Amino acid sequence: MNRLQHAFNLFDEYNQKDPRWIIWKNEVYPQEYAYALMLNEWILSLQPASGEELLLASRCQHIGRWEIPRNSYPDGREAYLKWRKDLALHHAHIAGSLMQQAGYDRRKIDRVGEIILKKRIKQDDEVQIMENALCLIFLEHQYEELRQKYLDEPEKMINILYRSLLKMNKHGHAVAKLITYSNAGLDLVMKALERVGHN
Repeated sequence: MNRLQHAFNLFDEYNQKDPRWIIWKNEVYPQEYAYALMLNEWILSLQPASGEELLLASRCQHIGRWEIPRNSYPDGREAYLKWRKDLALHHAHIAGSLMQQAGYDRRKIDRVGEIILKKRIKQDDEVQIMENALCLIFLEHQYEELRQKYLDEPEKMINILYRSLLKMNKHGHAVAKLITYSNAGLDLVMKALERVGHN
């Protein structure tokens, strides 16, 4: 077994402990394990010649996410942002420990940590590919369900889409248009993309 596959196996074993489950490809998966596989697929689709560090980050970007639930923090945007920051540090710490176990050196571990923490987004190509992939997973697997909650508030849903699309680059936007949506869902995505284009 090569070192990359060893790390993948360690990441997957960890994420398979997630007590939450989702259906993906007509099978039941632990939630974060499924999302790690989805993210790895999207990264390879966006960048078939992805480097080792980006591939590693794709398989552990949200590792152990269930261990720090949102409801363990107060309500409000400030607490939400603190939760997101603490989660990212948690993911980077777990990933680093498992990479060390798989035989990686500090330089590679630190680089994967940079991608997980999304340092220099819009400047670092690999971090941007990661952000594109994360947003595409949202659009492909979570958006339509969320849209149902805002059927009477389309402007609020457009704002949510706008904030996600704003993090992507033009390549990400082009791929986002290719995802299969409901007619109403596509209409909101196009309106949000138009708004991004006017910034």
